[in-house]
Amino acid sequence: MKAHKLGWAPYLLLVPSLAFLAIFFAAPMVQAFGLAFQNSDGAWSTASIRTMVEDSEFWEALRMTLLLIVLVIPIQFTLAMTMALVVNAKLKGSGLWLYIFAIPLGVSELSAGIIWFAIFTERGWLNSFLEGLGIVDRPIIFLNYQQPLWILFAIVLAEAWRATSIIMIILVAGLQSIPKDYLEAADVLGATGWQKVWQVILPLLRPSIQVALILRTILAFQVFATVIALAGRGLTTLSAESYRWYGDLRDANVAAAYAALILLLSVISTLLFLWLVPANQDRVA
Repeated sequence: MKAHKLGWAPYLLLVPSLAFLAIFFAAPMVQAFGLAFQNSDGAWSTASIRTMVEDSEFWEALRMTLLLIVLVIPIQFTLAMTMALVVNAKLKGSGLWLYIFAIPLGVSELSAGIIWFAIFTERGWLNSFLEGLGIVDRPIIFLNYQQPLWILFAIVLAEAWRATSIIMIILVAGLQSIPKDYLEAADVLGATGWQKVWQVILPLLRPSIQVALILRTILAFQVFATVIALAGRGLTTLSAESYRWYGDLRDANVAAAYAALILLLSVISTLLFLWLVPANQDRVA
């Protein structure tokens, strides 16, 4: 069917999705922004913003959120690219590896936190394994608020395990869309495996890389359940502080200010990736 004969049909098919986004995403977002710039009496004010910035936990939450992003994203991207190349190589059993790599996609953020808590806790799997080998004679307390680096390490591992598959799926889809002619031409020209990855695959994969980085960074700003499960109040993030102000301190305005900040940082990171990783496939470097 020709495009001009479709009429309004494509637009009508978009109406349910647009209505869903407007009701469940756009409207709450606008309402949250409104709450962030109101006081408890409903009058317009920046008091909630000032309270957020002056909160004793604010700068620690911001620092920890940014630190998690800086640590997690490179690790996840490296692992995801390796996994995607293994799957795309179509080696024997590569289909099975795809299913194995995708298993964490079915695990929720809270479940992932609980799984890794069971590994690192005092009577968890890791201590049992080390004691069984005779490496330690008593359990090591990994998740100790006096040793925040261990807690941070556990959170990074949990997040890398849980969400790397998301990036991998996007990269696999991008790899499968690359014409084989480019790779065959690289083979004819005598390119090594690393040269093919660096000079052929990565440039052509930029649209997928851009999408993957934007999506994962936005999700990283929202990390919450994994941190709560592993660290409790030992470490905090922006989303955890938003929950604390809303659930514990019963102040929806300051909680909305934290949510607005997360959204603002997400938008800034998106614009940054759009600039740093332009989706331009006009030529291969």
